[in-house]
Amino acid sequence: MKKIIMLMVAMLYVVATNAKTLVAYYSYTNNVERIVAELRSQIEVDVMEIEPAQKGLDYAANNYALGTQLLNAIKANPNDASSYPAIDPVEVNMDDYDMVIIAVPLWWSQMAAPFQTFLFQYGQQMAGKNIGVIVSSASSDISGVVADAKRLIPKGNFIEPNLWIRSSQTSHATSLIADWLNDIHYNSITSSVTSVQDNVNFELKSTEGILNVNGDFEKLSIYNLSGDKVIETSNSQVNTSSLTPGIYVTQISSETYSVTRKISIR
Repeated sequence: MKKIIMLMVAMLYVVATNAKTLVAYYSYTNNVERIVAELRSQIEVDVMEIEPAQKGLDYAANNYALGTQLLNAIKANPNDASSYPAIDPVEVNMDDYDMVIIAVPLWWSQMAAPFQTFLFQYGQQMAGKNIGVIVSSASSDISGVVADAKRLIPKGNFIEPNLWIRSSQTSHATSLIADWLNDIHYNSITSSVTSVQDNVNFELKSTEGILNVNGDFEKLSIYNLSGDKVIETSNSQVNTSSLTPGIYVTQISSETYSVTRKISIR
């Protein structure tokens, strides 16, 4: 089952929470910075800029000689922390976020080296989170940048399509970002439900490691955002500790009703 249809049920009371989004970006020519400024004008997000520890370097000099050198060092030993250029320390608690949008320029068909350092340090902590990718480039295809992101965030739930804004399109970022947010159904994937209750005798509540169902039902199914069923049970108390924290879809059914809602599992 690859698509979940969200059902509206009469007499249903929903307690919803807005899942927090982090935008992490690196900008060398300021194009990405302008894109992020426009993005944060359209949605509520926390923003974190990644900056190289060594200031004033001209990565583009001599046909990107220094940038290429940094990328080649990473490519040669991608699992070695010393292969990545130093960045200014950042403090972020990834547990606070359900979605991370990364915005980065393309260097010679790859992700800019300083941002790779950030993902090398924090990518494992993004497991189970929705990941959006925004790339700025002059003309080159962005598939190499997406591949770098997936390598560095191996357990991220990548949301497609990715947003590619060419340097010549930066002035049109407003409409491009609005269209992208609509294409990835941003408002849907960043709204979670922590409690669902009807006016009579049904309640669904998620706490740490446990999902409690109070009321009469026959079957409860839990799906990840890719549409894969990860749990099916008739028990009123479900151990969810084996699931990666994030947003899931729960479907509860009986002879008289069926309820399908998103829920946040932490």
